Amino acid sequence: MGGYFGYFMVLILGAIISGGAALWVRSSYARYSGQRSMSGLSGAQVARMILDRNGLYDVRVEPVAGQLTDHYDPGAKVVRLSEGNFTKSSIAAVSVAAHECGHAIQDARGYLPMKFRSGMFPIVSFSSQIWPLAFFAAIIMGVGTALGSLLIQIAVILFLAVLAFHVVTLPVEINASTRAYGLLKSYGVLSSQEVAGTRRVLTAAAFTYIAAALTALLTFLYLLFVSRQ
Repeated sequence: MGGYFGYFMVLILGAIISGGAALWVRSSYARYSGQRSMSGLSGAQVARMILDRNGLYDVRVEPVAGQLTDHYDPGAKVVRLSEGNFTKSSIAAVSVAAHECGHAIQDARGYLPMKFRSGMFPIVSFSSQIWPLAFFAAIIMGVGTALGSLLIQIAVILFLAVLAFHVVTLPVEINASTRAYGLLKSYGVLSSQEVAGTRRVLTAAAFTYIAAALTALLTFLYLLFVSRQ
């Protein structure tokens, strides 16, 4: 029972951290999605401008359903912006669009952490499905038994890949936000009054990945602790 209780405590703490990060993102987005950018450009227009100025004419810009569903698809070479960000000319819309274009530029220039993350994805996808099974089986059988000890060690190794994925994601996302901020300033999309808003939106978005990495670290430390029992 101790193993289950400890794991649920980690889950609760992780939910608090992730929930706080998500709340910050949504509040920042809500605030600045209601403030029109003085450039008058929509998220789609800003994305197209950034891509073209960086020679990425083959990368498309498309709308995608939902809110905060924006992402860059490296396989299809498409920057997908949520419907509101695609059409609106708000500070939040141009900030998010620039961030996703930052990923497209990373892809085009062979940004190493992004390559690592893409290469790790199949392994992490497998590990994410298997480590909980190994962990719960170890708890049921007893960590002190030979088989239980083996299973918890397997869970630790598998989750280490998950943790590594989150750690590698941090420079990818932070770099994309840094690029976005610099591009918006250098291209004259942001006025001096809008800089703070863009910085807050991008910082809040980056913090969600920091929160995810921190939650993964807590889980890994817990698994490591259990494996030493």
